[in-house]
Amino acid sequence: MHRVLVIVPFAFGEEGIANRETQMADVKIGPDITFEYRGVKAGPALFDSYHDWILADVALFEAGKTAQDEGYDAVCIDTMSDSGMNGLRSVLDIPVIGPGRCSYLTALMLGSRFSVLTQWDPWIGLYKKGLAEYGLEDKCASIRSINMPPDVENLLGGKEEVVFPKLRDAGMQCIEDGAEVICMGSTTMHQAVPYLRENLPIPIINPGPLTYKLAEFFLGLGLTQSRKAYAKPLVPKLEMFEAMLVGAAQAEQTTA
Repeated sequence: MHRVLVIVPFAFGEEGIANRETQMADVKIGPDITFEYRGVKAGPALFDSYHDWILADVALFEAGKTAQDEGYDAVCIDTMSDSGMNGLRSVLDIPVIGPGRCSYLTALMLGSRFSVLTQWDPWIGLYKKGLAEYGLEDKCASIRSINMPPDVENLLGGKEEVVFPKLRDAGMQCIEDGAEVICMGSTTMHQAVPYLRENLPIPIINPGPLTYKLAEFFLGLGLTQSRKAYAKPLVPKLEMFEAMLVGAAQAEQTTA
């Protein structure tokens, strides 16, 4: 039985984690693999700036740094920012999978150009950052946002009648921009995917479930990230990361 750790980029309680787990409904997984969800000790609030992206890299790295020692066979990052992915790939021998990179590359197996459909304008920067890092800017037809502030814990529940049609209309604009595939811009938007698939004529990539299926795929083929691409640190300081996040969590509780 394979065990996969899914790292949620917020310090959620049981309800927030449970909302993330509902992403499993959108993917068929074999019986010999299980997924366990874990929030970070402390982290950014909204992923709306470089300030937040730095915090997210540290927070998600710390949450997954011992995954291999804990007996996990793979790690999935639960944010399109791919926060912490590169760092974890440098210290873990098991596959570490980020939905941003995987969504864009999967889109290019289904079409020649894709768009990112997102909920909030301040998230646009993290897509531009990822696309530039992956060398895929010219493959992105557009980034379209409905500019509605997110509820990262409760997600889209209770707002379906307003949000879903807005996403559909923005998706149609993506198609007019030249998109042949749409990548959902956040794992917080997964509840809208069935509606969009019924109402838009091109493939819609749901990033979280994509990483789950890829984890199964890589484990089935015995593949993991290349050491040529992700060298191990000569002087690892994993205890430093843990101390930083323990301190951060304590500080958050003090100011709450």
